[in-house]
Amino acid sequence: MRSADISRKTAETDVCLSLTLDGSGRAAVDTGCGFLDHMLTLFARHGGFDLSVSCAGDIHVDDHHSVEDVGICLGTAFAETLGDGRGITRYGSTLLPMDEALLLTAVDISGRGGLYGALNIPTQKVGTFDTELIWEFLTAFVRKSGITLHVQQLAGANSHHIIEGCFKSLARSLRTAVAVDAAHAGEIPSTKGALL
Repeated sequence: MRSADISRKTAETDVCLSLTLDGSGRAAVDTGCGFLDHMLTLFARHGGFDLSVSCAGDIHVDDHHSVEDVGICLGTAFAETLGDGRGITRYGSTLLPMDEALLLTAVDISGRGGLYGALNIPTQKVGTFDTELIWEFLTAFVRKSGITLHVQQLAGANSHHIIEGCFKSLARSLRTAVAVDAAHAGEIPSTKGALL
């Protein structure tokens, strides 16, 4: 079973995260940031991942440290579960509509983490959540996972829809990329023989 348990404790946050790639989409998420909880819950559902996250953070300051550290832990969990990448499909992309919003994500589990593209989120907040933190989360995630991620917002006027569409699209792209390629189950998906 491809799973990982990650703990990270700093002066700013205390995060415990469990991830199972070949799950059923179950989530138990309590980060102290309601909007992030919502995004991670639907991320698990649309990715078919089982995800458990708890975070006690300094949200009396703001949500920044909690959001970033949860991204770090999720990225670390993906890297650990995938190991050397043997047998995975490696690539995935999803064009996903969320009402008026249209989001495209494309991933390459390359060992070379990078975040490219942009989101044009029209408001600074969704509820009490600072929307600029979405890019911080994604940056932390790709750096620790070694995943190349391209994000393109093709349409969208509602901040909630844009961000939700991004998380759903990313989940679907990752679901494809982490799937085992039965025809090449014992092989590393690179002519170099390594994902780096």
